[in-house]
Amino acid sequence: MVALLAALHVVSSIPTLGSLAKEVGGNRVEVESLGKGYQDPHFVEPKPNLMLVLNRADLLLHVGLELEIGWLPPLVLGSRNPKIQPGELGNLDCSRSIPVLDVPTTKVDRSMGDIHPQGNPHYWIPPANAKIIAREIEQRLMQLDPDGRAEYEKNLAKFNGRVDASAKAWAPMIARVRGLKIVTYHKSWSYVSQWLRLEEIGYVEPKPGIPPDPQHLARLIAVMKQDGVQMLLVEDFYNKSVASLVAQKAGAKMLVLPTDVGATPQVKDWFALVETILKTLSSAVQNPG
Repeated sequence: MVALLAALHVVSSIPTLGSLAKEVGGNRVEVESLGKGYQDPHFVEPKPNLMLVLNRADLLLHVGLELEIGWLPPLVLGSRNPKIQPGELGNLDCSRSIPVLDVPTTKVDRSMGDIHPQGNPHYWIPPANAKIIAREIEQRLMQLDPDGRAEYEKNLAKFNGRVDASAKAWAPMIARVRGLKIVTYHKSWSYVSQWLRLEEIGYVEPKPGIPPDPQHLARLIAVMKQDGVQMLLVEDFYNKSVASLVAQKAGAKMLVLPTDVGATPQVKDWFALVETILKTLSSAVQNPG
């Protein structure tokens, strides 16, 4: 148990998890993120100063499903912080209760690209999943800081209420984009597509993490034309020039979307992240030119 002389120091791998921790933890936590919202979460540079951040952590929140496998494990080990090592109370894999999508049904090997063997890790945007993550964080904070139980419960209830109210406010935008045919750069949008009932026709990457070749792009453009794909979604840290060319040749609109809190100064929390995505999609449907 943590003797609460000061706020619990929560460190998240990506800013959205930190944002959700702040919603639940309130004044009883101080939150820091290792990655930035404008970075590709697969490839955060494991700088030595991040070990120092982890050394002071009472709780580490990470996405799991091997999203951070290329950079987080050596930082956790190098932090020399026994509280946040795998299996400890101070190490929370936020995917624990998420209904995971895109779980491979065959044995995974490198020829398939950067496939995540445990499933798609880009799960934090839909409201139902944000509630699941927030509940997991609440449960863990209560274990680490039992004196804060009442406050964590109150904060979680308040957060869930805000999510429900926001979902009602977002309903017209959600209705507007339902059934939209899209192509995405990477498989970052499976959970958003399931939530909004978007139809994913293809991907700019031929395989996850593999840069596209001309043959793949030619096939993709042909499919987009054939199926009448209206939108090409690009995560804000990927190559815009390739995506722009594909969209232009296919007669589609390229939309650059944030995937994480802090991607732009306006995306200050989870609510702003979701609203930005919905507004961008729905305004593009209204004004397809």
